[in-house]
Amino acid sequence: MTLSWKGENVAISSVERKLPSQPAESARYEVTTVGAANPLTSLPGDAWQAVARAAINPEGVAVMLRPTAQEPAGLLLEENVEGATLRTFNTRVWLSELLPGIQPRTGMEVMDVPDPQVVGTTERGEPCAVVRYRYRDLEHLKDYVRQTVHSTLALNSYAVSILGRKVTRPLITHPVEFTFEDGTESFHALVVRDGITRLASAWAVLAGSDAEAADAADLMVESLFGRVSRGSAPDGRTLSERLAAVRENWRNTLADEFQQAMAGPEPGDRGIHIAQTYVVPAQVAVGAVGHPGHLLAPEDVFDDAMRSILASVHVEFKAWDSAAQNVEVATRALKRVIQLGDAPVAKESLQVVYGLAVGRTVPEDLPKEYGDSRLPGTALWRGIQLVYALTRPELYERLKDQAKTIKGGSRMSAKGFAELMGPIIDLPWRSAKKAVSKQARNAWSNGGVLTRDVLKEWEPTLTDDFTTLVEPAMAGDADARCTLAVAGGIALIADKLLTRNVGSTLMAPKEKGGVPFRSDVHLVVENLSAEDNELGLWTLALTANRFRADSLPENAQSVRQFVRRDRKDEEGPAYVHLKIDLEQPDKVARDENGVPVPLFEWDVVWASDQVRASVAYTEHRLRLLPVPAPSPGTGTGAEESQPGGGNGEPTGGETTSSDTKPGDASFSGSSDGVPSGRRAADFRRTLRSGLESARIALDGLTEIDRTAGSWPPVIESADFGDLRQSLLDLQTDLENLRRNVQGEDPTAPAETEDDED
Repeated sequence: MTLSWKGENVAISSVERKLPSQPAESARYEVTTVGAANPLTSLPGDAWQAVARAAINPEGVAVMLRPTAQEPAGLLLEENVEGATLRTFNTRVWLSELLPGIQPRTGMEVMDVPDPQVVGTTERGEPCAVVRYRYRDLEHLKDYVRQTVHSTLALNSYAVSILGRKVTRPLITHPVEFTFEDGTESFHALVVRDGITRLASAWAVLAGSDAEAADAADLMVESLFGRVSRGSAPDGRTLSERLAAVRENWRNTLADEFQQAMAGPEPGDRGIHIAQTYVVPAQVAVGAVGHPGHLLAPEDVFDDAMRSILASVHVEFKAWDSAAQNVEVATRALKRVIQLGDAPVAKESLQVVYGLAVGRTVPEDLPKEYGDSRLPGTALWRGIQLVYALTRPELYERLKDQAKTIKGGSRMSAKGFAELMGPIIDLPWRSAKKAVSKQARNAWSNGGVLTRDVLKEWEPTLTDDFTTLVEPAMAGDADARCTLAVAGGIALIADKLLTRNVGSTLMAPKEKGGVPFRSDVHLVVENLSAEDNELGLWTLALTANRFRADSLPENAQSVRQFVRRDRKDEEGPAYVHLKIDLEQPDKVARDENGVPVPLFEWDVVWASDQVRASVAYTEHRLRLLPVPAPSPGTGTGAEESQPGGGNGEPTGGETTSSDTKPGDASFSGSSDGVPSGRRAADFRRTLRSGLESARIALDGLTEIDRTAGSWPPVIESADFGDLRQSLLDLQTDLENLRRNVQGEDPTAPAETEDDED
């Protein structure tokens, strides 16, 4: 049979006419007893109860766990990964007993709800197959589950596949202890570590074909948590028992709904939705043992082994995007260096660096964490401190070695290491600057700010005014030069004023991202921070001073997002990076009208090597001499001959809507006795009003997109096609109407309005 799903006919391969029944409590008790007695498993009692609750066939699980003379581990599967052996079993579990873990695919995004703290556990000093998640409170957990499901479905969905043939590949799961900072009672549950997209998609199927991703997320939270609060129950039941009762009651309600939907000769749509998602296959990890000689702390062995499995799956099978992989590799490498303990750096200091890298420590806490009130608590200084810490000679090689081991490569260059750092450094401004994040990360993969001097011995010079570092930098102070290189380089990369050069940008107009010569990003930063390059040092200093983590500058090479902007709500001066003029007291270049000149990537690259840029541009102009119209701007100096000169003004690019307010949106109804002119006027007012409402809605979505977290998006990918098609259909119909009224003469005047976006 086929079933309609969001306008698509889905072939249903098979549908079960009967759902599994709830097992007896005695069968669940047997799982906890046999599992605890197995010498090759390592779970506490509460975790075994979570495993038993999740299994639809606890009798079969007990058989797999029971050791025999021939099989001391029972029927458990063994999986050897780097540094550890995991013991797992495969079974089918209730969908409603699974919670999502931390989603690596969105790990490089800015989320409104922060990740929980993750801590490994031990049992009698040995690795335990349980991880502890720590949330602020129960609402934090609910919001996090909702956000994970919503953002996952916004990224991808397997709903059509699951509807047609169920979830076929096992979800990789293990027990997790959920703890809370506000004192809420802890509980254990099974968490999905790999297969979160399949888990979320199954809930999307349960939510129905008309539901959006947010609806599926709401359904999951309501079904798993109900109205259970943190307070104690009058009957003395624990929080774990109350949540288990909510889930079991929900399954019973769903089973009743299934029976009604399947009562007819043909299965109902709702019955198929339930049948295909009621249970899912799972691989459950219940034991872990570290290999001899492995130096990771016992509490980190299990989680590192799980992350190793996930990383291998998503490199060989369905890879995460490069930024997600880089975050995973970099944070795991740093964690390993901390646990190995062979670096000549105090573990406490490395833990601070780790907290910064994963986002647990916010920039405002920098002075407290480093014990120095002089250290500015800004996003840019967070980046400086991270670059400094991760590139110290005593850590740099160790981190590269661990990263190579995790990635399975034989070598890692400085560029490769810089690529790992990109999505860690940009954490505070990922949302505000997401329009240029791809280009910024490409710049990091091209070397970033890892100059030769930055990779040597130096220490950041603390300041809240980077221009004070220019003079000591020119006097030979390596600390000042490297601080400027890192601070200014990060700012230039983040604001797309320094990118990975490609052939199409060579000698292109400066307003379009052109550069006078091609060079790797780290070499441009290195030349800008040279001791004898006053223009370059001032470029770095002023860019670092003007850097803001909450928005993009107006002269970032990303034009489209600035075409429509409402400035009336802005306070203070506009955010613009400015070109340098060493002859001016404030070092800011101005045109003949006294207006500051914006900085472009052309100016940045030119400032890095002015002799090379001048020669390259002169040769370029000579090649153009045969052209009848010679190139403009043939001023007397090399600096004056740059494309765009030094007197360009930022393009405002603003458009304003018509001052005409839409009239009454109602129209005259029946055409009987109503003149056509009047009816046409009413419909025109309706059209204008509808377009004005659409503009208000789109502006509202754009504002949310600028200020909210970068994930989940304000409009999901699947919706863009429908919205765009609706707009194209409207545009086509309007153009057809224009042709009917005006004919095909392109010189005929337009009827009324200016074109809108």
